[in-house]
This record gives sequence, structure tokens and C-alpha cells, in this order.
Amino acid sequence: MNSANRRRRIASLASIVTLLLLISAAHADNSQVAQIKTVSGQAEIVRNGARTPARVGDPLFEKDTIETGGDGSIGITFIDNTVMSSGPDSQIVLEDYKFNSSNFTGSMLTDMNRGTVSMISGDIARSTPGAMKVKTPTAILGVRGTRFVIEVKDNH
Repeated sequence: MNSANRRRRIASLASIVTLLLLISAAHADNSQVAQIKTVSGQAEIVRNGARTPARVGDPLFEKDTIETGGDGSIGITFIDNTVMSSGPDSQIVLEDYKFNSSNFTGSMLTDMNRGTVSMISGDIARSTPGAMKVKTPTAILGVRGTRFVIEVKDNH
């Protein structure tokens, strides 16, 4: 093999490796943070501006918005075993979610714009009290490992 062919082959391999690394990094940033366990009535996932009906088994990712209609409810389990249930006319954004399953540390920020949510905190709140937060239009609640219900009334 002459040196020109060798350089082309090395350049091709380098391009392939770079492409695979970029794909891997992009996929890692979009890793699943939760899964839908129950759905009743109208419930949708809004991801990157696209709306899709929520179905049992669907994965959820950081930055996803969950919206329920007037007859809707949804149950979600996060990878740290946090359980969230949302009732009718709710809008909840999974704003930030980080979890390290090897040491059970992480952080979670849920932005609740309207509706009701019931949560049972999981490993994040147990290992790092205060690392789990729920933001409403008027307050940010720090969760320290408990069960709670929040209702946010729509002002419109």
C-alpha cells in the first residue's frame, strides 16, 4: 500500500471514529430519565415542539413536557424510582434530571405550570436532600424525601 492510500485510509477511519463519537455523545445527552406507567384520557408528550399521544411504556427525556386534558391523568416512574402522577389539565416540564446509579446521587427540577401532581421521591431525594425541586409559578419547593401533592391553578 502506498503512502497516499494509507493517508486516505487513516483519514477515513478518523472520520468514522469522530462521527461515532459525536453520535454517542448526542445519544448520551438524550438518555431516558423516566417511563410512562399509566395513562387515562387525553395525555400528550411535547418534545422538541412535536406533540405525540402518551402511551404506556413510552420513554421520557429531559426537557419533555407532559400535558393532560380535562379527562387526562398519567403515571410516571423515573430511573431513580421517583413516582409522579398527574391529574387533569396539567402541564409539567421535566426541566432538569441527572442521576448516577452507581452512587445514587443526582438532581431533579420539575417545572409545574398548572394542574395537580402527586410525587413519591426516590433515590435522588434520599441520598441528597434538597436536590429534588418542583418549580411552580409562585414558588420553588425543595423536596427532602417524602410524599406530597401540589395543585397549581390556571389563572387564565
